Amino acid sequence: MNRLFIIFLLALFISSCGNKRGELIGVKQKKWFPEKPFGMTLVEGGAYIMGKSDDDVAQTQSAAPKTVTVRSFYMDETEITNSEYRQFIYWVRDSIASALLARKSFEANLGEESENSISEYAFKDADTSDISEFTKYMRENYYDLNEDPYFRRPLDMDQDIEWSPEDYEGFEYIEVMDSLYLPPEIWHNGEMKIDVNRLIYKYSWFDAEAAALDRKRNPNNRDRLPFIKNEEVEIYPDTTVWIKDFNYSYNEPMHNDYFSHPAYQDYPVVGISWKQAVAFCNWRTQYKNIYQREKNDPLVNSFRLPTEAEWEYAARGGIPSGIYPWGSPYLLNDRGCFLANFKPLRGDYASDQAMYTVEAKSYLPNDFNLYNMAGNVSEWTGSSYDEGSYDYVSTLNPNMSKRSENRKVTRGGSWKDVAYFLRVSTRDFEYADTSRSYIGFRTVQDYLGSEKVKIK
Repeated sequence: MNRLFIIFLLALFISSCGNKRGELIGVKQKKWFPEKPFGMTLVEGGAYIMGKSDDDVAQTQSAAPKTVTVRSFYMDETEITNSEYRQFIYWVRDSIASALLARKSFEANLGEESENSISEYAFKDADTSDISEFTKYMRENYYDLNEDPYFRRPLDMDQDIEWSPEDYEGFEYIEVMDSLYLPPEIWHNGEMKIDVNRLIYKYSWFDAEAAALDRKRNPNNRDRLPFIKNEEVEIYPDTTVWIKDFNYSYNEPMHNDYFSHPAYQDYPVVGISWKQAVAFCNWRTQYKNIYQREKNDPLVNSFRLPTEAEWEYAARGGIPSGIYPWGSPYLLNDRGCFLANFKPLRGDYASDQAMYTVEAKSYLPNDFNLYNMAGNVSEWTGSSYDEGSYDYVSTLNPNMSKRSENRKVTRGGSWKDVAYFLRVSTRDFEYADTSRSYIGFRTVQDYLGSEKVKIK
């Protein structure tokens, strides 16, 4: 009887498989048509000699030459600009305001039919008749069981936030918005200022390296929870770096205007710590994937900081033995013009036509179409600094990355550095929680293929 029952189930299963004929055909997923990320250029991977093939002028002995190979990746053509970073800040600012308005609406028990303007900002799941079965399930089994009544409740980000006081409507709205500004007693020139200490970006990430090492030591351990890290980062740039970095120097105009004035919107953002740059990468990934989900398209892979090896490979622009990104050992072109923004002579910052930074798309790009890979601002990488790391890192996609190591590699030299730091092989570092007036960053994304081209 049992045997007949098993045969019946087997026949039923086979018949349910349609016309697949028992062949291995794979699981078909939605077709993916990749696109080049906006503002990025493809750096095709390959092998090169990483480190100093020329004289070690500073005798640092920290970049012994080593042949390595890196995979293909996309890289921002320019450093991240003030305008681009401000988009990040505005998104976080609007998200915080939306969350506060939604909470205020919840506390006031205002429904969608309420005439109170703040009801427009209610949580997306406030109207339970219009939410998906999945959201209902999550609320009943996870969200509603949490002590925090606002835990993971979806915000309605489609509602525009009014930031001009003249457009505020209703006492509740004014009360929420007022909480985001500095108190009037510390305004100056009568100008309202956002309390930038409240601009905090929260995100989580999975520490795959630590999990892999743990699995190596404890093969039977399947617990992922210890390796999910939660971060909270204050994201507003430290504009005081223009004063702190230079003793007995008048740089208040840069402190007052560099990040906020439209005149500097296309200049590289500075005053950003390594932790803030990593937070920006996470946000950029999430921001793009929100759009991908709306289109029901596959998610893009993560934006991140380049590894030290990737940065040097990109800076070389395909010229294996080049000292600078443009290849030649000279700092001027055949017309006597400087090829980068740096400090050419002792105390003379302006002979290269720039006293501080210049716009991110200045000077000629290298052969990978990357601008200012030497000079303008030094750039954070995702790698940790160790003087002897070149001796032990892998020859395949080398990277020394330790969260416990607070020193992070910076590359490229800046507007206030001498030519030595502009060399593609020169290594430097700064502490991850430190920001400077001469350090910025650019992001990369792993290459997963090109768009299909239809052949006519």
